Amino acid sequence: MSIETKEFGFFRGYKCFLFTLTNKNGMSAALTNFGGAVVQLNVADRNGKYADVVLGYDTLQEYIDGDSTHGALVGRYANRIGGAEITVSGKKYKLSANDNKVNHLHGGFFGYNKRVWTVEDTVGGDEPSVTFGYISPDGEENFPGTVKIKVKYTLTAANGLEIDYTAVSDADTVINLTNHSYFNLKGAGSGDIKDHVVTLKAASYTPVDGLLIPTGEIAPVAGTAFDFNTPKPVREDMDSGKLPEGYDHNFVLGEAGVMRTAAEVYEPESGRVMTVKTDKPAIQLYIGIGLKGETGKGGMKYPQYAGLCLESQYSPDTPNQPQFGCCLYKAGETYHFTTIYEFSTR
Repeated sequence: MSIETKEFGFFRGYKCFLFTLTNKNGMSAALTNFGGAVVQLNVADRNGKYADVVLGYDTLQEYIDGDSTHGALVGRYANRIGGAEITVSGKKYKLSANDNKVNHLHGGFFGYNKRVWTVEDTVGGDEPSVTFGYISPDGEENFPGTVKIKVKYTLTAANGLEIDYTAVSDADTVINLTNHSYFNLKGAGSGDIKDHVVTLKAASYTPVDGLLIPTGEIAPVAGTAFDFNTPKPVREDMDSGKLPEGYDHNFVLGEAGVMRTAAEVYEPESGRVMTVKTDKPAIQLYIGIGLKGETGKGGMKYPQYAGLCLESQYSPDTPNQPQFGCCLYKAGETYHFTTIYEFSTR
């Protein structure tokens, strides 16, 4: 039940810190205000042995240089926007085309994952927390409106990492924030995640084209490789040939603002279970297809499939796909969502 603070380094003259939160059960989470990133997440297995279950780096410089958004907060719009263009209040905005030189991805060339966030608050006690803040100026990566953001991380007594997002813009804009942690419940650097057993409580998903932009269809998962309503290993439909490369797909959960259990991940060897709860309307399952053997913590390599992400979000390209819902926030309107990654064993 504590918070330990230490310096993590400097970025462009701004001081960065590492905050380690520990709850009464012995679980701990290390967070940095560089990119608002989750640096470590130490979780017990069924025998009480702890391991760090998020991929990442040992040093600030590696976070600065790395291109995998390990553990970071992502915005202003997480995931992809087709054609790198949005229309807000009748005006078109051309965004940074940082994905295949055509589309917009995770906030652009210099997104929130590469910004130094302010430290707004730290609270000890039974459920220690740290709150990071960032003011995204009008025109940043060509998005309209100045957006004031606060993200509160809480390590709960129930062994959850709760992430509470709040944002308000001074002009109409689109907002879609998420956390981009890569999880490996065996421990970071302990092989791939293909034998992790995944449950996704989603009846539909959004099919994509060759550049991973949604086609506009909201398709049922039943009878496809995307049906995780019955738990199955990640590898099952990869090995069967239905989806050989694997998953980088968005699953539709339902109405925004309704808290629900969206997903569960079980790792048989360690017995660790991660339950994902969120009130966001969709979630992206990404299994580290783009990881290329970079060096991470302790000199360990992170090859393809070394970790999986469950990114709570609005569906990709929602600004251009009205059938997906609305992610437009009027001036002064509050964006507020919560996602919890809760850990247990079986």
